[in-house]
Amino acid sequence: MKEQAVNGRPHWRGRLRAMGPGIMMASAAVGGSHIIASTQAGALYGWQLALIIVLANLFKYPFFRFGPQYTLETGKSLLEGYAEKSRVYLWVFFVLNLCATVINTAAVSMLCAAILSFVLPGEWSMNALSAAVLASAVLLLLVGPYRTVDGMSKIIMISLTLTTVAAVAVAAGKGAQMQPGFIEPSPWNLGALAFIVALMGWMPAPIEISAINSMWVSAKRKLEKVSYEDGLFDFNVGYISTAVLAVVFLALGALVQYGTGTEVKMAGGAYIGQLIDMYAQTIGEWSRWLVAFIAFACMYGTTITVIDGYSRTNMESLRLILRHPQRERSNRILAVWIIFAAASGLCVMLFFKGAVLAMLKFAMIASFVSTPVFAYLNLALVRKGKHRLQPWLMWLAWIGLLYLSGFTVLFLLNQSGMIA
Repeated sequence: MKEQAVNGRPHWRGRLRAMGPGIMMASAAVGGSHIIASTQAGALYGWQLALIIVLANLFKYPFFRFGPQYTLETGKSLLEGYAEKSRVYLWVFFVLNLCATVINTAAVSMLCAAILSFVLPGEWSMNALSAAVLASAVLLLLVGPYRTVDGMSKIIMISLTLTTVAAVAVAAGKGAQMQPGFIEPSPWNLGALAFIVALMGWMPAPIEISAINSMWVSAKRKLEKVSYEDGLFDFNVGYISTAVLAVVFLALGALVQYGTGTEVKMAGGAYIGQLIDMYAQTIGEWSRWLVAFIAFACMYGTTITVIDGYSRTNMESLRLILRHPQRERSNRILAVWIIFAAASGLCVMLFFKGAVLAMLKFAMIASFVSTPVFAYLNLALVRKGKHRLQPWLMWLAWIGLLYLSGFTVLFLLNQSGMIA
């Protein structure tokens, strides 16, 4: 017994030290897809889309897992694997990643600014608040890129999880707020397909986050010795947390807003106000400021992880495209990409502010349409690894590919007018 206890301590210490990339992935995921999209799904359709959210998380699990798994096995990033398969894949990823960098940075920083506008006294310019959010995020990342994101993500995820679970528990105790005579709308028609596809596109996160997570694992291994098992444990904790939180946020919208007659505002910034009201109605008015702070911390954490993650993958993609002989990932080059992400996001807000919502929806749909391609690539890269894939994981991957590809084909046929 004594020997087992002694041997057990290093085992759990190692797992705790390995924690980081998976939690950072969770922090990046819970922004637009969870706080906004999941809650809106509950507010619009009640519990009807719960199965869609569960299946999206379930069937994407293998392909997100393959990112850290490939890096833990080979010491190489997923992007290096893409380059070895075909440079065409690398170019496609780089172009999509650049677009996502600009659009997502603008979107998440605008949501941060929207939350601040609810909290701060007086009238504030959204552009000024967004610029302040981006400037502070860049400063923090330039001081300590990986450690900053790692530390903040853990605090934010714990705070957000506790508060949201408490809000849903109180709301469940009160029961659904549906008005008598309310006619429940059905999402099972082609008119709702675009919303469902956008929801699944970022559920639990865009597919490029698998490559970003791979880069974070590489960065973590420079600071700590991370074993294969401990690295996968970290990933599973982060991924399962995001999946559970997606359902929790759906429950919040379904229990508090669905069927009440209140119009659901689809613009992310406008919906933030409704979201804060939901928490205040369920937990109590005293919680309004606490929830606003946690919501801001969550979106601020998402902003930082988005800027850091996309900057790392842009830097690595360009290095591989240019065939740089060295694995050059200096902080100086990363700093240039970080500044680019923030500056480009700010330019979108200043000059194309009215188009950000449309651009964000496009990014979510583009992410979903490209998911089957990169999902298959991730599977192909790990199939020949030294750790043989368990049969259940292989089956889940192939079923997931069929499910995601089927939805993609249906959506493309609908958009082309072949199915109306």
